[in-house]
Amino acid sequence: MRTLLAFLLLAGAAAHAQVGFDKCLLPEIAAGEGRGYAAQLRALAGEPTRGFDVKYHRLEWTVDPAVRAIAGTVTTWFLAVNDLDALILDLSDTLTVDQVLHHGSALPFLHGPGDTLFIPLPSTLVAGTLDSISVTYHGVPSSSGFGSFGTGDHDGVPVLWTLSQPFGAQDWWPCKQDLFDKIDSIDVWVTTPAAYRVAGNGLLVQEEVLGAEKRYHWRHRYPIAHYLIAIAVTNYAVYSDWSPLPAGTVEVLNYVYPEELADAQAGTAISVPQMQLFNSLFGTYPFLSEKYGHARFNWGGGMEHQTMSFMGAWHFELVAHELAHQWFGNKVTCGSWQDIWLNEGFATYLAGLCYQYIASEWWDVWKFNNVNFITSEPDGSVFCPDTTSVARIFSPRLSYSKGAYVLHMLRWVLGDTAFFAGSRNYLDDPDLAYGAALTPHLQAHLEAAGGTTLDGFFADWYMGEGHPSYTLTWTQDAGGLVTIWLDQITSHPSVTFFEMPVPVRLKHAAQDTLVVLDHQFSGQAFTFPLSFTPDSVLLDPDRWLLHRDDVVVRVGDVMRSREALRIAPNPVVDRVELFHPTWGNGPVECLLFDGLGRLVLQRNASATAGRLQLDLSTLAAGTYRLQMRSGERRCFAQVVKVGER
Repeated sequence: MRTLLAFLLLAGAAAHAQVGFDKCLLPEIAAGEGRGYAAQLRALAGEPTRGFDVKYHRLEWTVDPAVRAIAGTVTTWFLAVNDLDALILDLSDTLTVDQVLHHGSALPFLHGPGDTLFIPLPSTLVAGTLDSISVTYHGVPSSSGFGSFGTGDHDGVPVLWTLSQPFGAQDWWPCKQDLFDKIDSIDVWVTTPAAYRVAGNGLLVQEEVLGAEKRYHWRHRYPIAHYLIAIAVTNYAVYSDWSPLPAGTVEVLNYVYPEELADAQAGTAISVPQMQLFNSLFGTYPFLSEKYGHARFNWGGGMEHQTMSFMGAWHFELVAHELAHQWFGNKVTCGSWQDIWLNEGFATYLAGLCYQYIASEWWDVWKFNNVNFITSEPDGSVFCPDTTSVARIFSPRLSYSKGAYVLHMLRWVLGDTAFFAGSRNYLDDPDLAYGAALTPHLQAHLEAAGGTTLDGFFADWYMGEGHPSYTLTWTQDAGGLVTIWLDQITSHPSVTFFEMPVPVRLKHAAQDTLVVLDHQFSGQAFTFPLSFTPDSVLLDPDRWLLHRDDVVVRVGDVMRSREALRIAPNPVVDRVELFHPTWGNGPVECLLFDGLGRLVLQRNASATAGRLQLDLSTLAAGTYRLQMRSGERRCFAQVVKVGER
């Protein structure tokens, strides 16, 4: 079963890496990466280390893609960080543990409800001691959530794959599901019928024929999170692309369905310039001494298994997204699922950067569609408050798209040099590299690179919900002096005001200039000289900011004063406040015209200190032209009426 959210983002999910846009692609990427979740999701709480540090796994499995079952032995080497009397591992209670061995001797164990394997040690293990245990088990992995151990077929041939993010590893092997405890090294042996090949992490070091079966040995010598260990098994066709980098050439090893070979070869080739781009912007490919690769599997979207992404298609953006995770998500992994945007926001943004640098004709479309998607609802934070919900953790709108746009805005606020330097320093921090991080770690590196504080930004855009809407009112006097008034309303009460540098472009024929307004409060006025008379003013013309339902109004020539009519809020739900400093106390006539020029509302009101309120609750949603009369003065403006937010 494939979950498909039918509203937004980008490119045509063709069988190869076609550059284009499909509004359903980002939700599909998110849905694909959210599969493998157990029904009883647990937040990281308590037992942050369980008293031991996993150093190494020897993973030995026997599987047949035609049969949904697994049998094997997992040997775990661990370092006691406290005096240790027992080992606690995660393992679904639907699987059967046959035995637990410690130095060749059987140990008692308790494999009870709650998917916990409790193993008392024969004696207290002193802190600092390295030891090992082996768990032999078998069974049919549980089918909770979308399933972390899947089987299916392609062209009539069986296929098996795993997808453990984030708590699904326990469904099929005994592990420690702790994001801050990466395994230093793994060896994986998979025995399967000889007709099939096995894709896995790291380097394939041996294929051994065992009668009617084959055994494949994959070796990985980089730290790896539990959920990134994976296998896929079917009659794969295998070929390689090669990505030359300054530090060495990386093999891109592809395991694809034979019937799709031509499309796959066309699709995976784009990973070469994408890898070169990420390498130049964010540092050397993190697993340089081994490989990168793709393995086809039967879900839409993809999953960024370390050094071997599992792929449901070969779209340009999907290939980029999973490759980007090798830096953001695999080299540095989110330390809490509340911080999933550190994985998904970056991967989504890096895919966007591939449009900017490789397929630039789609860059503005990528930004336009992301802004529309994110602001299609008035609420939602990048911070994930509910780690028991698959849909919330892997929210396409918030964890992926809004996370990406928050990075885009950080790039605008800091500038390219500081943003990319801070991001690289985050990846290269010796306390974070090949480990786990939280949002404050990223913030600290960006602040250090930019020489600034970002507390307000992260409070608004990471913890806060919603987005702003702007009303820009401008005029120019006979001497060329331009005045801009910038008002803002927010879509959610968690943020009362978004302080942001707002870019504005003033244009006339071949002349234009860009000004950046340091917007610190609603109604703020900005005045500056301009050598030409603009015929248009564009708010955020290059789409650096996240905002919606903006209004740009020029004060007409009939109003000679440089003081303009101010309207708040605009857009308006019911009541709007109007202000003009020359009205004082006295009568003001208000006339509202619809898009066809028809008078739809006429009110006589009384201003107090230049202010009055107008009730528009009876009007239908739409855009209206407002005319105000006070004595000989005439003011004109545009008002946007919206329904309930």
